[in-house]
Amino acid sequence: MKTIQWYPGHMAKARREIKEKLKMIDVVIELLDARIPLSSRNPIIDELTGEKPRLILLNKADLADEAHTEQWSAYFRSQGAEVIAVNAQTGQGVKKIAPACQKLAHALYKKWESKGMKPRALRAVILGIPNVGKSTLINRLVNKRQAKVGDRPGVTKQQQWIKVGNQLELLDTPGILWPKFDDQQVGMRLAATGAIKDELLDYGDVAAFALRFLAVEYPNKLTNRYEIELPDDLDDIGPVFEEIGRKRGCIIRGGLVDFDKTAELLLRELRSGTVGKITFETPAEESQA
Repeated sequence: MKTIQWYPGHMAKARREIKEKLKMIDVVIELLDARIPLSSRNPIIDELTGEKPRLILLNKADLADEAHTEQWSAYFRSQGAEVIAVNAQTGQGVKKIAPACQKLAHALYKKWESKGMKPRALRAVILGIPNVGKSTLINRLVNKRQAKVGDRPGVTKQQQWIKVGNQLELLDTPGILWPKFDDQQVGMRLAATGAIKDELLDYGDVAAFALRFLAVEYPNKLTNRYEIELPDDLDDIGPVFEEIGRKRGCIIRGGLVDFDKTAELLLRELRSGTVGKITFETPAEESQA
């Protein structure tokens, strides 16, 4: 299996710049993928932001298992964070963000009041890994296309301040991954959900990982989507892969299954939610780690 690593130069630069700008920041908005809340958390962000008040947004909630999203929300709240499940594409939950930031800044407002200072717009930074939906979220917040949007990771390459009415000023930043994935399961989850550029991946390995996960955790969604039957022994996922390829017409000369095309199909339908609402990890798994 190919080891997944990705740490382009612009990310190292972004890390340095974020650290420099944090003195101006009142609230940190951490954007996570609701399908992989733990795997999409960058441990560097804890190091960079320290004790700054933090709002956690579970984005792409429309693609995640609702029951698990509720569990993750409770998990992060138990750690003292504010949490909102959002869908940046449709705007679900987005109107709650500014009030939540104001709630987090309660102590700061009190400090300004005690000094006789007039409250100003809160300054927030939005941090998250590539392709988690930062630019889409910002555009939804300001109701216009100010941040560059792309359906591939690494689109935002420089920082910019963006006003959200009179309540917030947002510092958009490039997505940053950490230099090394100590746990390759984390790398696979990131790859399966599209956080890592596809050209850096072995499609077959990632699709096999996703297929095995679906077969164990969401067998009904897998069998309903592809109209297949799962074997009792899932150690060898190859026959399941092949049956999906045949069912979906991924055939090459000689009647053989095109495994590359099948892998691409599976990942595309997984990422789009066509297979169903999927969450790759739970708080219970985190507590057992």
